[in-house]
Amino acid sequence: MKRTRPDTGTRAARTVFFEVDHALTTSPSPQAFLRHYLAALGRPATEFEERRRKFKAMARLGCSTELTLRTYFADLAGARAATVSAIAEEWFRKEQESGTYYHPHALAELRRHQVAGDHLVLLSGSFPACLHLIAADLRADEVWCTEPEIRQGHYTGALSRPPMTGRAKAYAVHSVATRRRTAPPRLLAYAARHADLPMLRAAGAAVVVGGDRLLRATARANGWRQLPSVPLPPDPVQPFPSGAGRAPSTPRTRPLLSTTRPRRTHDQLVP
Repeated sequence: MKRTRPDTGTRAARTVFFEVDHALTTSPSPQAFLRHYLAALGRPATEFEERRRKFKAMARLGCSTELTLRTYFADLAGARAATVSAIAEEWFRKEQESGTYYHPHALAELRRHQVAGDHLVLLSGSFPACLHLIAADLRADEVWCTEPEIRQGHYTGALSRPPMTGRAKAYAVHSVATRRRTAPPRLLAYAARHADLPMLRAAGAAVVVGGDRLLRATARANGWRQLPSVPLPPDPVQPFPSGAGRAPSTPRTRPLLSTTRPRRTHDQLVP
């Protein structure tokens, strides 16, 4: 279903990219969902703590975010896709009820872009079971995210395509801009971590949401606008490294690009 755009006069619409976890939301969806998922399955709380320690150990060893994500989704091997989706809906409903899930400053920016008729793209290393709920709630136009492999209704533990991290997000920016024939002056990206710098540089114009120390310094050097940070939610979980290890290579297979409404699906090969 085509969305009706407001009359924006002579202003040309922009293509705007939002990194979801850390920038648009106040807690990363993979970790928050994992806690809820294990609890919904009746697993002991110690299992979540064990997985968290494993991810933290990987970060200390300098493992890349790509490797950490592959390990995260490997733990879903054998899970029924329908069960994961149902639990994801329960998780997201609780996040919505908290009233603090979205970063207020970033959310205000997103709504401003929607009023202006801009094309909104969400990017995240998380997966469709979580991301499509967020995208539908925010009425985003596109989602680029990690796609775990599902066969015969069950997760296999593998990924269909390289995870949406680092340079893969930069590739997503280039791909969307090329497809929409959007020149750099009409591109804009929002992010909160230095690990997403390739995406911000690909867009050219950027806004830093809170941001870690390195990204704030880069923002000042480039004259990028900065939004205030918000207090972390209780008991923050940080199993994924922020820029630890080397950046993942540009994906040589097709990353996931799916719309929040079933209008069409884009599969584009990496040159």
